[in-house]
Formats: sequence, C-alpha cells, structure tokens
Amino acid sequence: MSAVSSRLPVFPWDKLEPYKKTALTHPDGIVDLSVGTPVDPVPALIQDALVAASDSPGYPTVWGTKELRDALTGWCERRLGAVGFAHENVLPVVGSKELVAWLPTQLGLGAGDKVAYPRLAYPTYEVGARLCGAEPVVYDDPTELDPAGLKLLWLNSPSNPTGQVLGKDELTRIVAWAREHGVLVFSDECYLELGWEADPVSVLHPDVCGGSYEGIVAVHSLSKRSNLAGYRAAFIAGDAAVLGELLLIRKHGGMMTAAPVQAATAAALGDDAHVAEQRERYAARRAALRAALEAHGFRVEHSEASLYLWVTRDEPCWETVAYLADKGILVAPGDFYGEAGERFVRVAFTATDERVEAAVKRLG
Repeated sequence: MSAVSSRLPVFPWDKLEPYKKTALTHPDGIVDLSVGTPVDPVPALIQDALVAASDSPGYPTVWGTKELRDALTGWCERRLGAVGFAHENVLPVVGSKELVAWLPTQLGLGAGDKVAYPRLAYPTYEVGARLCGAEPVVYDDPTELDPAGLKLLWLNSPSNPTGQVLGKDELTRIVAWAREHGVLVFSDECYLELGWEADPVSVLHPDVCGGSYEGIVAVHSLSKRSNLAGYRAAFIAGDAAVLGELLLIRKHGGMMTAAPVQAATAAALGDDAHVAEQRERYAARRAALRAALEAHGFRVEHSEASLYLWVTRDEPCWETVAYLADKGILVAPGDFYGEAGERFVRVAFTATDERVEAAVKRLG
C-alpha cells in the first residue's frame, strides 16, 4: 500500500513542540500567540440557535437548509457587494481547511496539472495539490505564471500569514488574466472582515468580477469573525457551475455540515453586532502587541489586516522563536509559510486580554 502521507511535508506544528515546552516553564505561564485560535466566548445568539436545533435526529443535506442558503446569499450581497446571488451560488463546507485540502481532488486534478498559490501562504494550499498528485507552484504575481497546465489559482487576501491586502485594481487585473487563460480562481477571503489599515474587497464585488461569477469562487469562514472555529462553519460562493459540480461530489462523499451548525451559521450571518464587538477586542490587542514589539526592536511588515502581525528582528526565524520562548511567548516561525518567511515570525493576537497584557509586560 502506498502511503499518501509520503506525498506531504512534515506537519509543521510538530516542530514547535520543544519551544512550547520552554515557554510553559515561565513562572507566569505561557502566552501562546502561535496558532491563532479564537479564545473569546461564542456569542449567545449563536449558542441559542445551536441549542434550539440540537434535536436533529435526521441526516442534514450537503447543500444545507433553505434558511442557511438564504442567509449565505443575503450576507454575500450585503457584505461583499455581490449582485443577483441565488442559492446555486453558495455551498456550505465543513470548515475552510477541509475545503482547501480536498478541493484539487474534488476538481479532478492530478498528475500534469498545476495548483498555484502565493509564495508566502497557508500551508494547506500545497497540501491540497500534493494529495491529488498535482504540481504545487508558488508565485509573487500570478499573472507572470505560465498558464499551461495551470488549473487552479489560489488568491488569499487578506493574507495569512502577512496580513497583506490585494487592492480592487489588483484583483480585477488578476481575475481578467485568469479568465483570459481559462484558469479557475479560488479566493480565500476568511479574514475579509478584519481589515485594520485597509478595506479588503472580495472577488465577488462587481467592480472586480464585472457582475459575472464565471471562473471565480470565494471562500469564507465564521471561525474568526464569530469565534466559531470549534463549529467548523464555512462556505464557498461564486460560479454556479463549479459549485454545482462540487455539490454532486460532496453528496457522494457525505461532506455535510451538521444540522445544528447550519442553524448557528444562519444566526451568525444575520447579526453584525457581535462581529463589531469582536473587532474591537482584536483591535485593542493588536495595538498593544504592535507597540510592545516595535518598542522591543521588532519591525512589522504588511499586517494591514487579518489576526496576525508579521514581524522580524532580521535574524533566522527559529532564533526569534527561541528568544521569545525564553520569555514564555510562543509564536509561529515564518518558514512554516514558505522559504520567503525564514527571517520572520507570525504573532497572533487571539489570546485573552490578560495574556496579551502579560506578553506586553515581558516585552517591556
């Protein structure tokens, strides 16, 4: 039996374990700013919706309830500026990581096909390509890629890890190039509602796509904006032909979002107040950590959006990881996201106010 895992890189977070052990020995405990997992409570209205739908003895559907699809289309029109969205333009998924990892396989890609993603990027883009035997390709500017054999182009704005945002004109240029060459675009926009020094725009905005969703799909998650990482609540939106094909495949694969989570997702997308409240929490933590890091001699690059600060002391990233671990602060090494990150670290501001304050004191 051929081990599929042999195609994959070493799971990066395992490399961080020794540094986590060091940070845990700090007298005041660890400040974990590495993974970026939400720590604040799930809003009450979402919990209430989950509980109300908890008596769900039957199988849910892959496409979701009418109420969920109404919520998805309504949110895309209200928040992303999408026009004329129908149920065929949306599809719930079981968390965005599942979608990213298995999308190339579900699209039927394999040997001889190419999957492209940013030079600094979420590692699962590469994993998805390798799982199906396609060739992973990195880019600085996707329009400079050779389109021959290129079947899937990943965009990520705001970026994980850098927080960089692609402007409307840049997105428009890339979408036009991809359409010209018949390349399918999937735009990972999971941090779109977390812009700080920029206002992120979706590929679904009519100024970008020209009012047509042909060849473009946006990926969205409720993990960050609504503290729902534990619910695995996410969805994709865009080209109805692409989503229709994925729906057929996912029906066969049993990739269904749990019925109570569908109800909770609909409730979450119908309420903007909890998102604004969470943004305020993150804004305060971001400001405190950024000031402390810069005063300590770190340089922050990009970071105009998302839940991370992309910082450097102009030294190998693992030296920085070790230095901060000695202070009880755990961060992610930049080379987790590509060789171009080898002198950076990613600092999440998803810790509690108390833990962020502890980190600020240690850096002070």
